[in-house]
Amino acid sequence: MEIKRKSILTGVIRVRDLPITEAQLAKYHEGTTPIQYIMPNLSTDDREFFMTGITPEEWAVIGEGEE
Repeated sequence: MEIKRKSILTGVIRVRDLPITEAQLAKYHEGTTPIQYIMPNLSTDDREFFMTGITPEEWAVIGEGEE
């Protein structure tokens, strides 16, 4: 499913194709279950994008993606 998000860090709008279902999306919007339980098939990076619009590249620019 194509998901469009605006990054809360940069304001850049991006679209990504994420492997989620309408049922998962509906459950997320209920707001009662953590995303990692609703969408365990998504990577951590994909869940971050879904929730905040932030990409791994943006985290790397601000230094949060480096160990």
